[in-house]
Amino acid sequence: MTSLFDLSGRTALVTGSTRGLGLALARALAAAGARVAINGRTAETCEARAAEIEGAIAAPFDVTDEDAVAAGVERLGRVDVLVCNAGTTLRRPLEQFTLEEWRSLLDTNLTSAFLCARAVAPQMIERRQGKIVTVCSVMSELARETVGAYGATKGGLKMLTRGMCADWARFNIQANAVAPGYFATELNEPLQHDAAFGEWLRRRVPAGRWAEPDELGGAVVFLASPASDFVNGQILFVDGGMSAVV
Repeated sequence: MTSLFDLSGRTALVTGSTRGLGLALARALAAAGARVAINGRTAETCEARAAEIEGAIAAPFDVTDEDAVAAGVERLGRVDVLVCNAGTTLRRPLEQFTLEEWRSLLDTNLTSAFLCARAVAPQMIERRQGKIVTVCSVMSELARETVGAYGATKGGLKMLTRGMCADWARFNIQANAVAPGYFATELNEPLQHDAAFGEWLRRRVPAGRWAEPDELGGAVVFLASPASDFVNGQILFVDGGMSAVV
């Protein structure tokens, strides 16, 4: 049974993996046997993180830059697993957003996934094998004040993932998503110091706590492994039950 989750001999590119959830996912995939490519914009940071993970390599490029993505994937060569994790947020009421801020969120959270998936798809189609995992959010389904723009990008990412399934499933490519709830990462650090938000979260989430970054790894390993070969176009919520209750 453990062989179903074995990623030995496979190369996994994890975008935005120099810190936070991306780094935790890279570590989980490496522990399952994958050769992990650590991605970020800064070569020095990618190399430092890769040095911490056995067998990992640095893959520095800007995932919002079409030419940089194409060149980065070409340098890597074979990519068996793509994890589209790169993302950011900006908490602000919609009426206060500038067009530049909106486009920046869209580029980082959604367009980057399109560019990376488009870059690896031809080789996966040729091999008739591939795994694509996008990192959506509980906000792909739920709305909350001040995160409307973020939720719009993650909702778009959910449908992009299903679109990948529709286009590429016949080539034995599985495209699925994980949808994390509230994880204790650098991205959510301001909220972790907000006592009122902490109280709301403990009441709203059935598990009654923040999630730790390592708790997302198992879901991604499952979706990257042979264990999910007939799972396609699905959104796996890892949110402590938040999306299951009102």
